Amino acid sequence: MPVTISLSGRRAVVTGSTSGIGLGIARELARAGAAVALNSFTDSEDDHKLAADLAAEFGVEACYIRADMSKAEDCRALIATAVDRLGGCDILVNNAGIQHVAPIEEFPVEKWNAIIAINLSSAFHTIAAALPGMRASGWGRIVNIASAHGLTASPFKSAYVSAKHGLVGLTKTVALETAEAAITCNAVCPGYVLTPLVEAQIPDQMKTHNMSREDVIKNVMLDRQPSKEFATVEEMGGAVIWLCSDYGAQVTGTTISVDGGWTAL
Repeated sequence: MPVTISLSGRRAVVTGSTSGIGLGIARELARAGAAVALNSFTDSEDDHKLAADLAAEFGVEACYIRADMSKAEDCRALIATAVDRLGGCDILVNNAGIQHVAPIEEFPVEKWNAIIAINLSSAFHTIAAALPGMRASGWGRIVNIASAHGLTASPFKSAYVSAKHGLVGLTKTVALETAEAAITCNAVCPGYVLTPLVEAQIPDQMKTHNMSREDVIKNVMLDRQPSKEFATVEEMGGAVIWLCSDYGAQVTGTTISVDGGWTAL
């Protein structure tokens, strides 16, 4: 029989969660019964509707909270607001991230600073803000969405690779500091995940390389992913759900790769 994981009664915050991987994770948390706070920096009607739709579909409490994850004060205020609206923050998923590609000698300083702030420093601030409540309640789950680039590198991605390696290091440090507190901290490291953003890149890649859709996916986009298949946002959510369950109670300070074998090379 399939194992059913219930997170009923838990309160979750997912940063960068109005699309793609973040929204996929938020949906799986809501499906498992957790109350969920969605986040982005846009604060649009569509953002609030996403939260309302989650609540209606899964019968859980859900809200949207605007926060600019490049700003320390916004990151910490996000947790405070979620605690106020949901009654606590038992699960924290740090997913917010941006990317820029350029040779290191041409890499714009402002892009470096933004990537480090959003992909790494934001997790430091949200964790620091969430931990006191988790310690007080005697339970917590922190999941940092890193990347295959948190374990390996690619050229022209100096800021992203540095930030994701740093996120893995932060994960280990937090795990050691919380090891006796019934709080776990782990990193999930995706390879290529099929999101609307990735899907939108496929037609341009087909034109650039004069290839079919199938060949672009297999030989260009998934060149480093041995399975030659995209991971899905549902699979990402499933990994997070398992880490947040009782089955993951002794899994802490580690990385879980959802990358089709990328980091096995």
